[in-house]
Amino acid sequence: MTQMHTAPASGWLIFTSFMVAFVLTIIPLPNDIEAFRPEWVVLAVIYWALAQPQSVGVGVAWIIGLLLDIVHGAVFGQHALGMIFVAYIVVYLHQRIRTYPLWQQLLSVLMLVILYKLLLLWIFGVIGRSIDISLYWSSVLTSVLLWPWLSSLLRRRTAVQR
Repeated sequence: MTQMHTAPASGWLIFTSFMVAFVLTIIPLPNDIEAFRPEWVVLAVIYWALAQPQSVGVGVAWIIGLLLDIVHGAVFGQHALGMIFVAYIVVYLHQRIRTYPLWQQLLSVLMLVILYKLLLLWIFGVIGRSIDISLYWSSVLTSVLLWPWLSSLLRRRTAVQR
């Protein structure tokens, strides 16, 4: 059974991981693979809301989402709305999800990233923005596939810090 490490992480590690997630989100990629870019910031929110729900919850997710809106030049509050829904669910269920075996954690991350993308899709519909739906869901798969690596990396960094 894979359990998340719950030792307190420093604010610098949390801040740095979010900064790296933002850099990975804005770094240019070739057009052919852009649609497959993982949802790095969402994954970071999920990880820290699981590992440190007392430090990274709905409020931090809202701020991170607003920053992501600025970075993407999106409708203000669009990513923030998605982030607060994801963070709320993770914080509410963190004790369960942390004890899940890896395959169940992957299913949880899958559902959370799909929820995030559905909320963004709904907002696109409300504002009348058209998107290529055939590629829209590609980032969900890459995000879920990267979850084991990302959670393991952050868990090791937290353990080294102690």
